[in-house]
Amino acid sequence: MTTLLVTGGTGSLGRPTVEHLRAAGHTVRVLSRRTGPGLVTGDLTTGSGIRAAADGVDMIVHLATAQGKKDILQTRNLLDAATASAHVLYMSIAGIDRIPLAYYRHKLEAERLIESRASYTVLRATQFHNLLDRVFSLRTPALFAPAAALQPIAVSDVAARLTELVGDPVIGRAADIGGPETRPVPELARAWKAARGSRRPVVPVRVPGKVFRAFVDGHANVAGTPYGSITFDDYLGGKE
Repeated sequence: MTTLLVTGGTGSLGRPTVEHLRAAGHTVRVLSRRTGPGLVTGDLTTGSGIRAAADGVDMIVHLATAQGKKDILQTRNLLDAATASAHVLYMSIAGIDRIPLAYYRHKLEAERLIESRASYTVLRATQFHNLLDRVFSLRTPALFAPAAALQPIAVSDVAARLTELVGDPVIGRAADIGGPETRPVPELARAWKAARGSRRPVVPVRVPGKVFRAFVDGHANVAGTPYGSITFDDYLGGKE
C-alpha cells in the first residue's frame, strides 16, 4: 500500500480522513507541530521539519488550511520540501474561482501552486456541515440566514472520496463533490434551531455585492449527482 503524509490530519476533516486511509491499509504519517504517537513533527509556516516528514512518501494529502496569504506560504513550503516524485492531493472548495471572497482568492492561488507539480490532484467540495453549525452557533441576537441555497456535505463523505483518490488518483482536477441536498440557508437555520433548542429567530437576509450574488447564483454548489449521502438533518442527529 501507499505511504502518505497528511497535513491537517488532526483537524475536523483530517481525523476521519486518516481513519479511512489507515483502514484502507495505507501507512499514514500525520504532520503536526506537536509530538506524539502517530505524528511527525513539522511546521508548515516556517518549513521546519517538513523535508524530513515528506522524505520517502508516495503521496501527500494536503488538508491543512490557513487564513490569508499564510495558506499560500504553507503550501509553497510543503511543495518545496516534497520530492519531485510524490503525488500531491489537495483539498479545496467548490466555487472558489467564481466567488470573490479574499479567503477563496488565496485558496485559488494555493491551487495554482499545486498545479505546478508534475503529479497532483485537486478535489473541491461544498461547505461542511460543521461549518454551518459553527456559523449558526455564533452569539448573535438572531440567526441571520442569507437568502441563498447551499449544498453542505459531511466530512466523513469527503474523507471517503479522498481515500478513493489515494487509491486511484486523478491527475489534475477531480470532479467536484457536494452533499445530498441543496437547501435554502434559512431552512437549514430553522433545522439547526430545532435540533439545538435555540430560541433565536431566523431572519433571512439579502446582502448587496458580488459575493452574495455569487452564492445566490449557486456558485458554491455542485451540479449533477451528489457524492455525499449524509444530510444536514443526519448531522444534527449525530450522524457524521
